[in-house]
Amino acid sequence: MPEPSPFEAMNAAETGGRGGAASARDLEAVYDIPVQVSAVLGRATMQVSQLLKLGRGAVVELDRKLGEAVDIYVNNRLVARGEVVMVDENRLGVTMTEIVKADRQG
Repeated sequence: MPEPSPFEAMNAAETGGRGGAASARDLEAVYDIPVQVSAVLGRATMQVSQLLKLGRGAVVELDRKLGEAVDIYVNNRLVARGEVVMVDENRLGVTMTEIVKADRQG
């Protein structure tokens, strides 16, 4: 059985796992709403004085190791992890390798 998309996983989490045709029809109303998708390679913390010293060619060390999964966010919400892939000679993409379970509190 194929793994659900991040949107199916979010819908299942929000509806308590109730799936089926009725929930798919309910989602049709939101299919055309744009969302922001971000892939985060890693993070770094530095002082403003260090930031101001950066110039062209400077290297900022991130908190991730080479080959470690990148975080995939939809509207600033972590939904998956994946790997960076080359789409063509000028573009990068991300392939999802893991869906992050929604941790709904409140």
